[in-house]
Parts: sequence; structure tokens; C-alpha cells
Amino acid sequence: MPELDQPLLLAPDFKDKIWGREQLDPLYIGAEGQKAPGKSKGSTRRATRPAARRIGEAWLTGEGATFMTGRVSGLTLRDVFARSRGELCGSGWNADYFPFLAKFLFTCDWLSMQVHPDDDYALLHENSRGKTEAWYIIEGDEDASICLGAAAGTTRDALESACRQGRSREIAQNFRPGLAEAVFVPSRTLHALGPGLVIFELSETSDVTYRLDDYGRLDNRGRPRDLHLERGLETVRLEAPAYRDLPRLEFEEAFGSRRYVVACRYFAIEVLLIESRYTFPAPPDRVEVLAVIGGEGRVETSRGWLAYATGQTWLIPPCSQPYRLVPEETSRFIRFYVPDFERDFRRPLAKHGVAPEMIGRVVFEN
Repeated sequence: MPELDQPLLLAPDFKDKIWGREQLDPLYIGAEGQKAPGKSKGSTRRATRPAARRIGEAWLTGEGATFMTGRVSGLTLRDVFARSRGELCGSGWNADYFPFLAKFLFTCDWLSMQVHPDDDYALLHENSRGKTEAWYIIEGDEDASICLGAAAGTTRDALESACRQGRSREIAQNFRPGLAEAVFVPSRTLHALGPGLVIFELSETSDVTYRLDDYGRLDNRGRPRDLHLERGLETVRLEAPAYRDLPRLEFEEAFGSRRYVVACRYFAIEVLLIESRYTFPAPPDRVEVLAVIGGEGRVETSRGWLAYATGQTWLIPPCSQPYRLVPEETSRFIRFYVPDFERDFRRPLAKHGVAPEMIGRVVFEN
């Protein structure tokens, strides 16, 4: 009998950040060991978070994330991957790392102006993978903003000068993201997130970041944080376009609706609105993950059921039996996986009458 034969609840690994926050609404509430309160207006039952820490990131599929259910309860994702890679990720996954890294980000200050290397540069200089990523905006203050890409005509010398003076945001493209906006950030793209944001981020399994400008900020020990100007300036693609506000390709389904958010060779993102109970087949050849960003209900299999709540992450192994999502209230899930472009995006979107050029705005094959 497979060890991983049902949907598995995965508790995140929370990371302290200088730009993080103590309140993690709307996804988490309370502290470790504290029960979440009952329903209140505009809120649902939510997962809990660590006490008295300034959290910037919740790593949903990091190596330190811990399984809370099933035969692997109490083990980390690192542990289970090491001993059951085929069951966890599918027989076709031969790499020595989990397929993708998912996070929730919570900002109360600007993140550094930064850039991620591509795979070739990262392998040569960091013995690592590069980092292409995508963002889905869960919540944002009215004046929240992001920097994405350099302003037209920016030279490498001008960027270096601005970074050394702590004013890189002046020569970056600035945008105010909207609720549920999707942003695609290929490696080598200049970017920074501003305060007042709650974001879902999905990326290659890498956290290699070159910090170009930290605006003179001091760390918790009163020292400036390290910059990586030389490698960052070598890496950055100044003419990189700002792939933001991607088309919202959402269509009715028997369970509610499905939005095809973005797909690239490293990962794909969908958003599922679950309004009525529905049975989903297990993925036949890959691991899939569901992040609950709103609502509550039950995950049912032939062996029983478990409650789901906002802020939780459910991993669906390829050996899992079919599972039913039963919402007690309308629920929203982010579903992510490594895609087959034709099967997962191009074919279903074409059936919905979406033109090829529009499909090309959410499917990035290169």
C-alpha cells in the first residue's frame, strides 16, 4: 500500500524578516497552540501562526514544512522527499529537489530592490538553480505599490549609481497592484515589493537573491544588510518587460469557477472557487498543491474527512485516492503544479474560445 495515498496537510515554515509583520491577516490568526475563534464578519476559521514574531514569509513547500496528517505526520517535506520521492512527486520527477517553492508574503516595509539570476548564471556562480517567480495579490492597502522592471532608458551605470545612493525606486517602474492581480517575474527582472501587501509567491525551488539596494536600512543588530551589486548588475536585464495584470481567464465549472492564472516551464497557477461539493481525481503523474486563501470546509476521501481552513496547505500526491472538497462556505484555493502546457492550459482555454494571442499572455513557454 502506498504511504502517500491521501491528501496531506502541510504546516508552513515561518520566516522572520525585517520587513515582516506581527499580524498575518487575512490568512493566519493567533499564536501556536491558540485555537482560532469562531466565525466573524468578513472572516473565516483560519490556521494559526507563531507567537510574538515579525513574520515576512510562510514557506508552504519549503524543506522545513511539516506534515500534519497521514502516515508521514510529524515529518518534514525534506524527510519525506528523501525517502519517498517517487510517491511524493511522481515517477517522472528525477531531480534532487522538490519541484517548486511556494510562499505567502506579508509586508509592512519595502523589500530590497533585487534581482534573481537565471539557471545558467546561478549554476555557475551559486551552484544553484535560478529563480523565476509569479505573484498573486491576496490583499493590498490602497497605497500599496510594487516596483517591476527598470524605467525606459535606464543604463547599468545609472542603476548602479541610484543603488549606491539608496534611491533605486526612483528609476524603477512603479505600479499599484489590484486585488487578485497576477504578476509574472522572470529571472533577471528588477523588482521590489512595497509595504501593505499579502502575496502568494510561487517560484523555482531556489531562494538565490541579489540585493542591489536596501535604502540604508539597518538589521536587528544595527548593521547595514549586505548588498550584491556586482553579481546583481551582471544579472539584471534592464529591458525586461513588466508582466503584470495578466488577463483574468476565469470560467464556470461544476464546482464553481476556475481561473487559469499563469503557466511557465517551472510551474503553473490556477485559482479555484469552490461553491459546491465536488470530487477531484488524484493527479496521475505529478504532485499538486492546494493553498486555501479563503473559506472553510472538509476534505473527504473514502477513509474519512478532515477540516480545511484559510491559510492551510494541502499536498496531493500522485498516489492519492480521489478527494472531495465540501465547502461549508464559499472557498478559494490556489492550485499549483508543474504543467503540461497543452493539457493544462492551451487545450482547455481554446475550448473556452480564448484566442491564441490571449493564451500567450498567460502561458510563458521560454
